[in-house]
Amino acid sequence: MEQAFSFQKFPCRETKRLILRKTEKRDLQDIYEMYANEEVVKHTPMDAFITREDAWQEMIWHWEIYTQQIGLRWLIEDKESGKVIGSCGYLNYLKEHSRIEIGYDLAPSFWGRGIMSEAAEAVLDFGFNDLNVNRIVAKVDPRNKASIRLLSRLGFMEESKLRENVFEKETFSDLYLYSLLRSDYMDRYPD
Repeated sequence: MEQAFSFQKFPCRETKRLILRKTEKRDLQDIYEMYANEEVVKHTPMDAFITREDAWQEMIWHWEIYTQQIGLRWLIEDKESGKVIGSCGYLNYLKEHSRIEIGYDLAPSFWGRGIMSEAAEAVLDFGFNDLNVNRIVAKVDPRNKASIRLLSRLGFMEESKLRENVFEKETFSDLYLYSLLRSDYMDRYPD
């Protein structure tokens, strides 16, 4: 196996419409606005942000998972406006098992434009070609139909239903487990 990414310098990525980059202090207001929206956090364990301190804690978490080498969270910046419109990244990196978990969020005003597909493709490329993982997993709320469609478009396969797997927002919730293997990815994107 090739040498994997070393976590020495945060890996920025650029697509046709987006810049995927490290969280910076200047992003506080954009992060606050995005996560203060109930629609963004509806199918996540997070509550909508009430204060800018909530956004600051989210930013600290982005920096900590990178420093601890257990994940990476890219902010998704719209090239046209320069505004942060989402985030996408990895958590629960287990180098010894060559696997990682993907997650993503996007401001509702950008839904339905292919933005998250564009960002996720860059993040998947990084996972398989820079981190050299064999398996990328996603856990999704069964009610989040848009996320399920996205995972399907990206080539993920549904593996199982994790019944009452999490206690969030005062209730036990199911999660679907999806995965994309290196071999699936290489068949889909041979170059």
